[in-house]
Amino acid sequence: MMATAVAAKDLRERVAELAPWFHNIDLGGGVQTAPDHFLGDYPSFKFKRFAGALPDDLSGKTVLDIGCNAGFYSVEMKRRGADRVVGIDSDERYLAQARLASEALGFDGIEFAKLDVYDVAALGEKFDLVVFMGVLYHLRHPLLALDLVREHVAGDLMLFQTMQQGTEAVLQVPEDHPFHKPGTTEPPDYFDNPAYPKMHFIEREFAHDWTNWWAPNAACSQAMLRAAGFAIEAQPEPEVYLCRVASVPYSEHGPAAVYPARGERA
Repeated sequence: MMATAVAAKDLRERVAELAPWFHNIDLGGGVQTAPDHFLGDYPSFKFKRFAGALPDDLSGKTVLDIGCNAGFYSVEMKRRGADRVVGIDSDERYLAQARLASEALGFDGIEFAKLDVYDVAALGEKFDLVVFMGVLYHLRHPLLALDLVREHVAGDLMLFQTMQQGTEAVLQVPEDHPFHKPGTTEPPDYFDNPAYPKMHFIEREFAHDWTNWWAPNAACSQAMLRAAGFAIEAQPEPEVYLCRVASVPYSEHGPAAVYPARGERA
């Protein structure tokens, strides 16, 4: 892509103007967006560990990348031949980074828009693949976000990742929890089991980042996905899940069992 040294110099300047970058993306011509990233070649090294869980050929498919950041996953889905890729984020600087990266790599047909995950219904369509990576733990209302994604934009598959803390073990719990252990007035022991589904609430900061609100354990991530109406088809990495749209549990109880009522008048 970088035909001349002048072009590479211009690209470096544009990259610097939009710094800092959280995605290190190789733009060609020796230009990388975050070569000194504290995690290394992120997210490329991470993606290589689970890339095989996704279809190699996305021809004819549409993709929505929620919380696209600098567009790494949007570009990777376009590389696989997706007919249409839409990346959304609530941060204008991230969107500017994504537009620059996709332009430099020759994928300027990717659509980027400023949109919050809670407003995905505004897109008015469902996508064959939803990429929902590294977003959940930044949200004040994570289960609501999953409900809205399932309800409004997830047409088939979802690639999902969240930061997790605690054990990776998963405890099998009863479908109906009793108040007490049989014959006692004490609560069931399994609530204190580290493998019980738990969502750790972070009141202030995690890794010097005030936007990190939650850290589920593995059991909680899986339970939340099921509760929102996603069937887990693969777990190629401890924090990464490939899901397929499924039926929503408890939907027979009405909308309040799935997501909050919209406040519409009858």
